[in-house]
Amino acid sequence: MAGKRELVISFGEMLIDFVPTVAGVSLAEAPAFVKAPGGAPANVAIAVARLGGAAAFVGKLGDDEFGRMLAGILRDNGVDASAVVFDSGARTALAFVTLRADGEREFMFYRNPSADMLLTAAELNVELIKKAAVFHYGSISLIAEPCRTAHLRAMEIAKGAGALLSYDPNLREALWPSRDEARTKILSIWDQADIVKVSEVELEFLTGIDSVEDNVVMKLWRPTFKLLLVTLGDQGCKYYTKDFRGVVPSYKVQQVDTTGAGDAFVGALLRKIVHDPSSLQDQKKLVEAIKFANACGAITATKKGAIPSLPTEVEVLRLIEKA
Repeated sequence: MAGKRELVISFGEMLIDFVPTVAGVSLAEAPAFVKAPGGAPANVAIAVARLGGAAAFVGKLGDDEFGRMLAGILRDNGVDASAVVFDSGARTALAFVTLRADGEREFMFYRNPSADMLLTAAELNVELIKKAAVFHYGSISLIAEPCRTAHLRAMEIAKGAGALLSYDPNLREALWPSRDEARTKILSIWDQADIVKVSEVELEFLTGIDSVEDNVVMKLWRPTFKLLLVTLGDQGCKYYTKDFRGVVPSYKVQQVDTTGAGDAFVGALLRKIVHDPSSLQDQKKLVEAIKFANACGAITATKKGAIPSLPTEVEVLRLIEKA
C-alpha cells in the first residue's frame, strides 16, 4: 500500500448488475441475463488500482455468495477490502440493467433493504479512512438510514484527517422516493466537497435548466470547491476552479457500452490528483490530467461491462499518443 497521501478511498455501494445477453431490448424482452460486478464507488476504486494507484473500498455486502464474490473481485483487482463488512441478515444488492434500442438505460433494483443500506457508523474502519488522500463517494448511500449517518460520519473523519472530499452524485432516480427528495439530499452535502463531478443529465436535474452554459454550471459552484467538472460524454469535459476554467475534448472511439465510463474518468482523475495535488492549482497540469481521464473513460466505453473494461496506464497512454 502506498503512503497516506496517495490512497484513494471509495465509500458506498457494490452490487451485482444483471445485463441482458442481447442488446437493445427492454428488461421484459430480454431472453437471459449475465451477471457483472457493479456499483459506481467500487468501479472508481478498481479504476484507480488498475492504473497503478493505491485504492480501498468501504461498504457493506451481504454475507452470501454474491457478497463474497464481490469482495474477492476487489482484492483480485488490487483494492484494499479490509473495510468491507458483511451482513448476515440482508442480501447483496442486485440491479437489472438494459440499454434499450433508443439508447436509454433502464434499471430495476432489488434492495429492500440490501446490505449496503445497513452499514452503520460503528462499523466504519476509522483508522483506514484517516489514511485517505482522497475520500470519494456518491449519493446512493444518502438515501436511507443507517447508511446515511455512516456516510456523513465517514466524510467527517476523512476531512478531519486532511483528505480531499470527492463527490460524484451518480443519480439513480429509480432508487429515490421522489425527485424532490433526491435533489434535496444530493445537495445537502454539496458544500462539503472539494471536487465535484456531474454529468449533463445531473446538471439539468440539479439546476432545472437544460443547458451546459457556464452561467448554468456556476449555479452549482461553491466558494469552497477546488474543482467542479461537467462531463459531456463523447464531447469531453468542462472544468471550473477558482482561478480558471475550460473545456477538454474527448477521444473519438467506437462506443460499445458506456457503463462505467464516468467511473473510469473519476478514478483516473483522482489517481492523477493524489499523485500531484498541485494540478488543482496549475491549469496546464489539470488539463493533462483531464485528458488522461477522458482517455480512460473513452477506452472503457469500447468494451462491454464496467470493471473488465477499465484500462491500464499503458492502454491510456497508447490512445493519447495515437490521437
